[in-house]
Amino acid sequence: MITAVQLTKRFDDYEALSGLDTTIPSGAVYGLIGSNGSGKSTFLRLVSGIYRPDAGSVTVGGEEVYENPSVKNRLFFVSDDIYFLPQATMDEMADFYRGYYSAFSRERYEKLCGIFPIDPKKRLHTFSKGMKRQAALVLALACQPEYLLLDEAFDGLDPVIRGAVRKVIADDMAARSMTTVITSHNLRELEDMCDHVGLLHGGRIIFEKEIDDLKLGFCKVQAAFRPMVEAETLKERVDVMQLDVRGSMVSLIARGGREDVIAALEGLSPLFVEAVPLTLEEVFIHEMEAVGYDYNNVIF
Repeated sequence: MITAVQLTKRFDDYEALSGLDTTIPSGAVYGLIGSNGSGKSTFLRLVSGIYRPDAGSVTVGGEEVYENPSVKNRLFFVSDDIYFLPQATMDEMADFYRGYYSAFSRERYEKLCGIFPIDPKKRLHTFSKGMKRQAALVLALACQPEYLLLDEAFDGLDPVIRGAVRKVIADDMAARSMTTVITSHNLRELEDMCDHVGLLHGGRIIFEKEIDDLKLGFCKVQAAFRPMVEAETLKERVDVMQLDVRGSMVSLIARGGREDVIAALEGLSPLFVEAVPLTLEEVFIHEMEAVGYDYNNVIF
């Protein structure tokens, strides 16, 4: 479990994190989103023990991280700004990490090298941005950490490699109950992976929920009417949060269960009515509005 209590970090006069509180359960895949400068990378550097908090605390498995080698042996941080030893190959970096991580697995390393299209004997400084990120992920997973921290994990990866990354992380989650924290600007990137998601803004996590809970209580429906039903009539039938009318077609997002919303609309004799899946972004927008934040201003 990762726990932050009133976690604060300052850089000169700038307060990057301001009294942040969160608890990330063991075995969770936690997606942390926020705009540039919201404090995502700072949070991961505090969790990994690179930075020392100026106030408050952050613990991993109940222990402080800063200058605690036994805790750092159990976590791996893949920074957005990836660094390797000068002139090193992947094989040489693997030997380097084997000296620091007691759970490093050469077998796992070689298996991962066979999954990703990168040459472990080539100098890493010759790799493209996407190839360097693949190399960093291979090395991280070969260390078999209990906690994996990924800053913009999918940046520079093509769709095929993104799929491979998701699979190998899921495999490690299943095999070892690994706790994973992934930062991103993009909710769509996190939707298929995460079971928890949080929004970081102004140095604090202002909203977080389990994804299953996040999607409860909302329903997206498409329907067709002839003649067209007035918008006010629709709003009288269901608790409409978003409404889009195009000709005889209606697309709406409403509060309530799927069966109840469809039943209410069927009372208006539609040509057809069907529920369609909500994206995580759509749910998050309306949850954010409910707590008084304009999602577009916060994220974009």
